[in-house]
Amino acid sequence: MDEREKLRKFRELDDAFAQALRELEQPDSALDIPTGPPVRSLAALDEEERQREREATFEHRLKALMQDYAQPADSVSHLLETLKALGKIA
Repeated sequence: MDEREKLRKFRELDDAFAQALRELEQPDSALDIPTGPPVRSLAALDEEERQREREATFEHRLKALMQDYAQPADSVSHLLETLKALGKIA
């Protein structure tokens, strides 16, 4: 990055900082403070963990059934696609 680009970026940052300070000094202004992504609740995190566990259990059971009945993955995939096309599963 050349010196002009560095200076331009510094000025942009300085202007943004000055604007933020002006907004803080105005008591009635609505602050536009950028925040990160919304924080998920512990209940939502627990539900996600339970969902992952259910998916892992289902996958394990499906693989065991495929092995018990000697069905290759392509055959099971085709069966599931057919059932879905017929509206038998979501």
